[in-house]
Amino acid sequence: MKQTAVEWLLSMLDYNEKMLGIKEIIEQAKEMEKEQIIDFGYDIAEDLACGKYRDKKAMEERYNEYLTFKSE
Repeated sequence: MKQTAVEWLLSMLDYNEKMLGIKEIIEQAKEMEKEQIIDFGYDIAEDLACGKYRDKKAMEERYNEYLTFKSE
């Protein structure tokens, strides 16, 4: 199974679970990442249901649009 971005970042850091508050922050980051993936999946499924096919470059642009929209 592939690592998530959050898991990869943790593997690159000198991570110590005894660090104050870090465990809660990590869990929150993982949950946020999961929600983003699920939400984006629903958006893409809707596009496909409407007959919108996107190549990899277009998918990346759509993802960037999605992140911009979600942060506003």
